[in-house]
Parts: sequence; structure tokens; C-alpha cells
Amino acid sequence: MKKDKDDINAFLGKDTEFEGKFSFTGTVRIDGRFSGEIFSSGTLIIGESAVIKSKVHVGDMITRGEVYGDIVAENKIEINVPGKLFGNIQTQRLVVEEGVIFEGNCKMQNPARENQHETIIPSQ
Repeated sequence: MKKDKDDINAFLGKDTEFEGKFSFTGTVRIDGRFSGEIFSSGTLIIGESAVIKSKVHVGDMITRGEVYGDIVAENKIEINVPGKLFGNIQTQRLVVEEGVIFEGNCKMQNPARENQHETIIPSQ
């Protein structure tokens, strides 16, 4: 039986702090503070009260909190109000809700295919 995307495998609550390397399968929600590295092919949900200072590589990311660091999402990054993202992102699909803060660069391509294509820079 396939798990529903809303099934959360782990949850770091509002008053938690964690530092280090974090890897998981499925879906994880963070509402507390995290610093370090996050790696997964699953879905990372960052709640409104969360503050993340991390290098992130996941399948999908949905955030309403504060994120500082470079993000790679194989499929999609979704930034919802009152989310703040400070760092460079790379993903195939990006959803940015009106009113969020995003400061950084965005590369829209499949991270897995990154090295298979030659980059073409348009002349100015």
C-alpha cells in the first residue's frame, strides 16, 4: 500500500533544536530550529515557526518558515507566506506565493540531469 504524501514519518516540534546531518525517507516536518545538512529523496515540510540553517537536498520542499542555505529539490520547491528563503535554489518546478521573501539565485532544471546538458548563455 502506497503511503499518502500527507503521512509524516518524523516531526521536530516548535521548541526543538537539532544540529548535524539529517537524512530520512518519506515526509518530515520541522517546526523548530535546525542547522547542518538535510538529505532525502522524500518531502521536507518547514513550518511557520521553523528556522533552518542548512544545505538541503530533497525530492520536494514546502516551506512557510525561515530557510538560510542552498537548496536542491529534485522535483519541486514551494514557498508559502510567511516564508523567507535566503540562498540559492535548484529545482525543476518552483512555486512562490505572493508576499514571501526570496533572496538568492534560482536554477530551473532537473538536478539529476545537471551535468548532461551544456549551458548556453544568451548574448547580450
